[in-house]
Amino acid sequence: MATSSGLSSSSLVSEARRYLGGNPTGRGSLWCARFMNMVLEHTGHHGTGSDMANSFAHYGQRISGPQVGAIAVMGRRGGGHVGIITGIDAQGNPIMISGNNGNRVREAPISRGRIYAYVMPTN
Repeated sequence: MATSSGLSSSSLVSEARRYLGGNPTGRGSLWCARFMNMVLEHTGHHGTGSDMANSFAHYGQRISGPQVGAIAVMGRRGGGHVGIITGIDAQGNPIMISGNNGNRVREAPISRGRIYAYVMPTN
């Protein structure tokens, strides 16, 4: 496990990108948090152990805005969504990689107003 937050966060991004276009969880629905926990475990972190996206709002260390490698938590009708920030687009919106986006792992910009928590893994 990387000790520097920068090395740790870049390993989260590269691990998540390995699964672009696929569904490594084998689940048919509600798997964004399962994917997030899997990426965390594969990079030497403990996850939340929950399949609820909002479990990540109380995980790690809360930060004030998007950073590469931060976990972003957002609300949406019928639940929530969680992913990893990989950059910022030209309009200032975070680019996020997440599971269960169109039933696969995708990397895409997200309207910054939809994200209610950013956290960095601490373990």
